[in-house]
Amino acid sequence: MGISQELYVKAKKIIPGGTQLLSKRPELFLPDLWPAYYSKAKGCEIWDLDNKKYFDMSYMGIGSCILGYSDDDVNSKVKETINNGSMSTLNAPEEVELAELLIELHPWADMVRYARTGGEAVAIAVRIARAKTGKDIVLFSGYHGWSDWYLAANLSNDKALNGHLMPGLEPNGVPEQLTGTAFPFFYNDIESLKELITRFKGKIAAIVAEPIRNMKPDKNYFYSIRELADENGIIVIADEVSSGWRLNIGGAHLVLDYHPDIAVFAKGMSNGYPMAAIIGKKEIMDAAQSSFISSTFWTERIGPVAALATIKKMISTDSPTHLDIIGRKVQEGWIEQAVVNDIEIDVYGIYPLGHFTFKHNRSLVLKTLFTQYMLDEGFLATNAFYASLSHTVEIADMYIQATGIVFKKIKAIINEGSPEKYLKSSVCQSGFRRLT
Repeated sequence: MGISQELYVKAKKIIPGGTQLLSKRPELFLPDLWPAYYSKAKGCEIWDLDNKKYFDMSYMGIGSCILGYSDDDVNSKVKETINNGSMSTLNAPEEVELAELLIELHPWADMVRYARTGGEAVAIAVRIARAKTGKDIVLFSGYHGWSDWYLAANLSNDKALNGHLMPGLEPNGVPEQLTGTAFPFFYNDIESLKELITRFKGKIAAIVAEPIRNMKPDKNYFYSIRELADENGIIVIADEVSSGWRLNIGGAHLVLDYHPDIAVFAKGMSNGYPMAAIIGKKEIMDAAQSSFISSTFWTERIGPVAALATIKKMISTDSPTHLDIIGRKVQEGWIEQAVVNDIEIDVYGIYPLGHFTFKHNRSLVLKTLFTQYMLDEGFLATNAFYASLSHTVEIADMYIQATGIVFKKIKAIINEGSPEKYLKSSVCQSGFRRLT
């Protein structure tokens, strides 16, 4: 056990859950052996507290660093901002510049508000929709954060979010009075959406849906959402926290014929610096003024500056094309190495956000082994890969070669029939569990 792992043991005793983000828990990757903490990150490389260097071929800051870690161009602008003062009694002029750029990239939108994280930004969008319509119920598809409005779906049915979030999340602490205010429907399942609209006719404030994640939308999916919303006076919110800036410069809804009233951005828009934006039509966004939506650190200067620098570099480098090339290469590499080594896997997701699963009754064991052996090869890896501008073709080739080596080991282990005995750690978790 190294310094990173020892620190995580200490963290679990003094930090509830061990980490601030569920998706960063070592238990989801390689319990006891995942290098939980970093000393340095640059490009797509990470150094842990033992100064071991890894190529990050997993989540790249949980999707927040599209350009790569510690990008020099973004850092330069941020350092200049720090030297000039990142906070004052007056407002940052970059708020206006960023709003103009976001509206230019999304001509359907007229106004912009800011936050600093995706979860709070979606909560703001929901608040605005409720303020505008005077209605309470929200229908949603996909994952939308930790807020009360979302977890309220599990108050009446503790399995409601299983298909949208990690299984096992309990809504403890969410007021029971929110029961019946949020209901899920599955992506591409327009009939389940129609049923919910019929059941709660006249009471629905908003439909919240991700443009794309693990599958492509059916031909008329978003057209049907828009039509149903217009017929029933419902506001449509596009959650672009994960999907934004990867298929194109801006929201994925622009290339998917998805016409929302509000769109929400965070994660990749500022390359690792906290920033989020809510954009929308004027007649709807104006409702923010009839509610109290305000916070001191939504006015700090680093977020807007980082977002402007990041978006401008995305434009100048045509980053979506690079993400597509690298992501496609990795997904095709998974498939090729699985065929060569006679391992059955399912591959899914858009190219910049790829995933695979082992088609085996001990899939979690195999996933854990994959991570274990890939660490030995010098890669932070799991059954997902989020592409960045810093991932080169050469790095992708090295990763695919290592994947082949590991798949070969896993195939031999499958043939032997006792994969658990090769684990140096316990099996990774698939959902939320208490850790202490």
